[in-house]
Amino acid sequence: MHTLNVDLETYSPEPLPKTGVHRYAEHPEFEILLFGYSVDGGPVGVIDLAGGEPIPPALVEALFDPGVVKHAFNAAFEIACLSAHFRRPLPAEQWRCTSVLALTLGMPGNLATVAEVCKLPVDKRKMGIGGAMIRYFCMPCKPTKANGGRTRNLPTHDPARWGLFKEYCARDVVTEMAVFDKLSRWAPSTAEQNLWALDQHINAQGWEVDTELVRAAIAIDDEMKAKATAECIALTGISKATQVAKLKTWLAEEHDIETESLDKEEVKGILKLNTVADVERALTLRQELSKSSVAKYLAMSRSVCADGRIRGLFQFYGANRTGRWAGRIVQAHNLPRSDLSYRDLALARDTVKSLDTEMLHLLYGDVAGLLSQLLRSAFVAPPGKVFVVVDFAAIEARVLAWSAAEEWRLEVFRTHGRIYEASAAEMFKVPIESIGKKSPLRQKGKISELALGYHGGVGALIAMGALKMGLKEEDLQPLVDAWRTANPNIMSFGRQLENHAKQCLRTRIPTGDGERYGFRYESGMLFLDLPSGRSLCYVKPRIEKSEITGYWNISYDGQDPVTKQWGRTMTYAGKLLENHTQATARDCLAVALTRLSSAGFQIVGHVHDEVICEVEESSAAEALARVEDIFAKPIGWAPGLPLKGDGFISPFYRKDV
Repeated sequence: MHTLNVDLETYSPEPLPKTGVHRYAEHPEFEILLFGYSVDGGPVGVIDLAGGEPIPPALVEALFDPGVVKHAFNAAFEIACLSAHFRRPLPAEQWRCTSVLALTLGMPGNLATVAEVCKLPVDKRKMGIGGAMIRYFCMPCKPTKANGGRTRNLPTHDPARWGLFKEYCARDVVTEMAVFDKLSRWAPSTAEQNLWALDQHINAQGWEVDTELVRAAIAIDDEMKAKATAECIALTGISKATQVAKLKTWLAEEHDIETESLDKEEVKGILKLNTVADVERALTLRQELSKSSVAKYLAMSRSVCADGRIRGLFQFYGANRTGRWAGRIVQAHNLPRSDLSYRDLALARDTVKSLDTEMLHLLYGDVAGLLSQLLRSAFVAPPGKVFVVVDFAAIEARVLAWSAAEEWRLEVFRTHGRIYEASAAEMFKVPIESIGKKSPLRQKGKISELALGYHGGVGALIAMGALKMGLKEEDLQPLVDAWRTANPNIMSFGRQLENHAKQCLRTRIPTGDGERYGFRYESGMLFLDLPSGRSLCYVKPRIEKSEITGYWNISYDGQDPVTKQWGRTMTYAGKLLENHTQATARDCLAVALTRLSSAGFQIVGHVHDEVICEVEESSAAEALARVEDIFAKPIGWAPGLPLKGDGFISPFYRKDV
């Protein structure tokens, strides 16, 4: 099997991070500047397309030859750009993504950082000049007197810098090949490779948006902000909501109100103690002007392609600790929920599109909040089609019960599925029939299920909102104790995971239960083998004593989920249990996606444990039944795991309420 390594440098007026590669590559001025390559691991070459060099016919043939495996770091970019260049699609099945390979091993998805983690020699690492070169040649420039008023830098404007840029492109190919050589022994399985190819097809298919609704939402927000700004200036003399210091000065000098900040909780406190109308109105205006209710509408407007669809919304292995997908561009995984019914959503959508702001205020009051609630509904099915939206019912709770063999919970999922009521009944030793929808015990059962499954304690209950729902702090520890007593197998399963992980690190001998998990140590990495056959990876693990608790924890090199910085991080029983559960739930979704695709369904999106299929309206009821059946179908590597799919039909995306 022949191989072709590829790295591209490109130009487009579109801002790539904001629009995504598909909108970027569809722009009329898009072009490939440099084509870096290596055939079968041989010498690296760079074709200067911007300088008039054509891609040789042999390389063009290789790009479309199914017998040649193409490699790239973040291959989705190369596939989209080359498809646009040649005006014909390149099948993702013929590509391998080195970025995904790194992510599957718990490493960063950034080439420079991966090269550092892999300890590549200096001559095989990325050159540090990349950012400056890309800004100069790959993006529009600001016209100035010094540059003659041009809006783009060409190779002829700085030949020396262009020569350096070609060296940079060649080095990227060298680095990508070196990373692959270092990590290829742990390449994703055939099943995972096929899943990545399916992911590329879903991303390339795209998800249609209601551009009329998007434009209307942005226009209404602009109108409301203009009115609020004018009122704010008249009232306080301050024109921008971001000028917090000026607003604090106004509060102090005009109304004798001293405050350290103007965050949400602080403003609530001020309003409780002050009834001055001007203060209340000024702070209300500040909150209105600070809201970003249309940020995602703006993202939709920037990234929508000419045919009305947004592409590239889903990042394969975006959560590299568990392998779950992450949202990109519009962040579909983080859209606000709506309490509105289908009919109310439909009415609200029509009213927004009519641009009748007065009617919106009359019907809904908080127009900015309404616009946020309508975000999901901006994704629509084309004429003659509807969405079938189905998700796994309580998938994490089911997987957790199955993995830990917590039999009473499994029986709940095999029968009525009312886990909140059943949990409360088990915790407080009362008949489940006595616990209604509004019962305080059900609330306790619900928050316990949401907060305590991964060995959480009082802190987890508080973080989940236990105090805000009316529970007293002295009641929280007894709640924790009751949940743990009711779920002894879950508690022991987490400890078992930690003990076996430590045992493997100490002895370097594989260990586990032989069915639902296993640990093995290879080349400075700890692997947690999952029931599906996939593995999670912990880089450079070791056991070390916590300076705070004195407990011997497992630490490893990883990426901080908040700061995105690479460094040491800790794990423990509850976190290992969470990783195992969420990763297994992800693998259940992967099976469902694969089965749906094989059955001919057109998948346009998937969010957490939910899949959205575009189907013919005339056969929607039948399609819904088929999709729910696929979700509930047993999985070979998870014998006894009770699965259930719940779904509905809608012409626009929403949550079922």
